[in-house]
Amino acid sequence: MFDSFLSGASERMDRPSYHADFGRTYASGIGFLNKVERGQHFQERGFGSWEAFAAGDWERALALAAEGREDYARELRKAKSLGIPHRRIRIVEFPITPYVQWEFFVLRVRVDLGEEIKVLNTRDIADIEKDHPVPEVVVLGEKALYEVVYDDDGNADGAKRYSDTSLIRETNLGFDVLYGRGEGFHDFFEREIVHLAPPRVTATKTGSAGSR
Repeated sequence: MFDSFLSGASERMDRPSYHADFGRTYASGIGFLNKVERGQHFQERGFGSWEAFAAGDWERALALAAEGREDYARELRKAKSLGIPHRRIRIVEFPITPYVQWEFFVLRVRVDLGEEIKVLNTRDIADIEKDHPVPEVVVLGEKALYEVVYDDDGNADGAKRYSDTSLIRETNLGFDVLYGRGEGFHDFFEREIVHLAPPRVTATKTGSAGSR
């Protein structure tokens, strides 16, 4: 599953090009959006909640977790008006990293606004990841597939764009398998996240990650 990434042809895009292409494709009529989030460490420079988290101020980070609520609501209202369901798989390694612990409080806001998010423990997909990790991807219907690229510090660095329809179809089928195995967001959150002690955070390097 997802084996075609090893040989698929792609176009490398920097961040501005990726965002512009994403916007054009999204507005062209895509049917659905599927996202797989696999990384366990990212940077979110400029996002107040993340800045507080990175500075070790956990209480402030939680207080600011909903700061993007209006933007998320606007995004999801637009998706609903266009008939585009947003589905996400969040893959989690144990022990849970400080970043993932923080991110779940932000993702909870998106779930409460209507985004469909399921969670997978890496132990439950060991058969799928036997040869390589599941890729970090965003799929816009059957029109475009983006493999999100990050630098060594976890800063967003654009994407690789795949346009081969067979690869896109294969990736969407793989997504459906993952989504079918996934656990409901709130079930996972209440069992594994909400009771964790505030994370200990080491200093982070300057950078920026993708949008939530």
